[in-house]
Amino acid sequence: MRKIQMVDLKSQYDKIAATVNASIQEVLDTTTYINGPEVHKFQKNLEEYLDVKHVIPCANGTDALQIAMMGLDLQPGDEVITADFTFAATVEVIALLQLTPVLVDVDMVNMNISIEAIKKAITPKTKAIVPVHLFGRAANMEAIMRIANEHNLYVIEDNAQAIGANCRFSDGTKKKAGTIGHVASTSFFPSKNLGCYGDGGAIFTNDDDLAHKIRGIVNHGMYIRYHHDVVGVNSRLDSVQAAVLNAKLPFLDSYGKARQDAARKYSGAFEGHKNIIAPSICDICDCHVFHQYTLRIIDADRNGLMEHLLAKGIPCAIYYPIPLHSQKAYADTRYKEEDFPVTNQLVKEVISLPMHTELDDEQIKFITDSVLEYLK
Repeated sequence: MRKIQMVDLKSQYDKIAATVNASIQEVLDTTTYINGPEVHKFQKNLEEYLDVKHVIPCANGTDALQIAMMGLDLQPGDEVITADFTFAATVEVIALLQLTPVLVDVDMVNMNISIEAIKKAITPKTKAIVPVHLFGRAANMEAIMRIANEHNLYVIEDNAQAIGANCRFSDGTKKKAGTIGHVASTSFFPSKNLGCYGDGGAIFTNDDDLAHKIRGIVNHGMYIRYHHDVVGVNSRLDSVQAAVLNAKLPFLDSYGKARQDAARKYSGAFEGHKNIIAPSICDICDCHVFHQYTLRIIDADRNGLMEHLLAKGIPCAIYYPIPLHSQKAYADTRYKEEDFPVTNQLVKEVISLPMHTELDDEQIKFITDSVLEYLK
């Protein structure tokens, strides 16, 4: 059996090495390392894939989220609602811009931001909602957009973990996660479903004016060299990373299917177990592309299971062990523990198993057998 890895980037690379190498070599030959032809080509290719009017590449996913908020002219003190159960980058950029983060609980079934919690958190100071498509599962964007329209709020999708996922609406239509709100961000960190070989990110929007402003922000506020029209930052996707992404983008749907197939095999092995709640898989809408495969372990020792798996050479992780409202940097007297019952439960129960495009049946069986061996 091949060595089990949390993410097997080497095996994935081996299958597309010739294409990746040729793309990188072209950048080296042309020496257009910043904003070169590969960046513009990737931008257009991703716009076509997502069916979105504007993709603005940038240096990383955290920058993408910050720049999206900068483009909306949010002011210090404006309240921005987001999920308590997610990676810190989401709330980090809110705080950096001197906005007021309003953390709310998540839904127990899908672990995404709770619709009811959003409704309860809205005040006259609320200006935006940031749903996070956690672990690759699309949040309930139909309900979120309805709330936003009712209260005249911006919606900024944090799509760092769910590129390629579809959101299905009650009328039968579907759209890609990241193309529904006013603006969205994503990350191309190497372990993402569409990952480069360094740092990278992008912003998506269908708003022409917003896209124009963001294009200036990512480049020091310039539209014409040395003419600084808006306050900007230096956040550009380099051409080598764009070359890698161009090589991988045609495989994104097949990568998503491979992850869904692996998730289906995982969940099949765990079906009916009294101590395991496995993520559901929606066959009709592809709403989950499994950036992570995350179990809930109930009435059993989650930490003991983790030690058992690691001892058998099976990597695993806890995403996330501490709620954002309990983090020192984001602690606030406004937050009461009783406001976060789901998050506080999830951090004690969740464990993520290896998930990537190269998992084979032998590896999956060994992993699932090892989990079941411990949870007898």
